[in-house]
Amino acid sequence: MGTSGAGNGPRFGVILSGCGVFDGAEIQEAVACLWAIDKHGGTSRCLAPRRELDVIDHTTQSPTGETRDVLAESARIARGEITDLADVNGADFDAIVLPGGFGAAKNLCTFAVDGPGCDVDPHVARVLTEAHAAGRPIGFACIAPAVAARVFGKALAPTLTIGHDKATAVGLEKLGARHVAMDVHDIAVDEVNRIVSTPCYMEAERIGEVFTGCDRMVGALLKMLASAPARA
Repeated sequence: MGTSGAGNGPRFGVILSGCGVFDGAEIQEAVACLWAIDKHGGTSRCLAPRRELDVIDHTTQSPTGETRDVLAESARIARGEITDLADVNGADFDAIVLPGGFGAAKNLCTFAVDGPGCDVDPHVARVLTEAHAAGRPIGFACIAPAVAARVFGKALAPTLTIGHDKATAVGLEKLGARHVAMDVHDIAVDEVNRIVSTPCYMEAERIGEVFTGCDRMVGALLKMLASAPARA
């Protein structure tokens, strides 16, 4: 099970959804999250579900007719060091982070197609539920708060942001979440539920804005960790 970063800092599980903004994890967001974790002294392990889903040609944004394995595609971002979500428990980590990209709303859940009637990949839902039950803080970037809304919305009514997109915000609220509009550099911090979210490319026009948001999100997760009992 691959882990990046040095030392004995907080351990982050980073859940990826493939490789590429239109059919997987948004690569720049994923890298920004991994960079922020390392910058703050943490270590990261990239995780992904093993499932076959369709491929989008990123030059045309059209389906190619091919299918690829989400875990194998995610390994491209993780430089080969990837772990099947089926093999981990959410409580194995000090914190969990989900970058965005269309894959978060298409491969990790079906929000992109089904809206508030969406389902979540069972291993994604299990790992997030385990992490929350163990008191681990969880971060969601870009469209990934849709996953949080589906997993936690009815029970916890978490505070989340996807930026200013009203239609998407309404979808999250129908799932039971409380949406707050945020600018690109901002983070929504739900202290009660230990959830942090940031808009990233739901709002960003430059890669630097993405790195700033992810940096602030990871910093807030670490602040939550500092106020909680050590991981068992």
